Formats: sequence, structure tokens, C-alpha cells
Amino acid sequence: MLDRLTLIFIIIGAVNWSSVGIFNFDFISWLFGGQNATFSRILYTLIGLSGIWCISLLFRRRNTMLREEI
Repeated sequence: MLDRLTLIFIIIGAVNWSSVGIFNFDFISWLFGGQNATFSRILYTLIGLSGIWCISLLFRRRNTMLREEI
């Protein structure tokens, strides 16, 4: 469950960074009232922590991941 939740945050972050890179538009800050808005900062923090958590996916054994899905 935690892996899927972090993956959702990573996807949100990737889409946001793509919009920053292509259109120079930060969707998260626009949606929640600027980069310094409390909810924006919480969301940025969750995305960053999700990225750190997903590093562990690189070091897991494949059959361990398959058992979690079953």
C-alpha cells in the first residue's frame, strides 16, 4: 500500500516538473496558492519523501515484490 501511495506522489511530482520544464508553470503552487503556501509545502515534502522511499525499490528482491501483490 505504501509503495503505491509513494508512486502516486512521484507521478504527481513528475507531471508537475514536466509542466515547469515545458511551460514554466508550477501546477502545485498555482493550485494551492503559491510555493510558500502551507499545503504546497506539505505536498512538496511528501513528494520528496516519496522519492527517497522509492530508492528502496531499487534494492528489493523481485520475488519479494511479487509476494506483496498476491
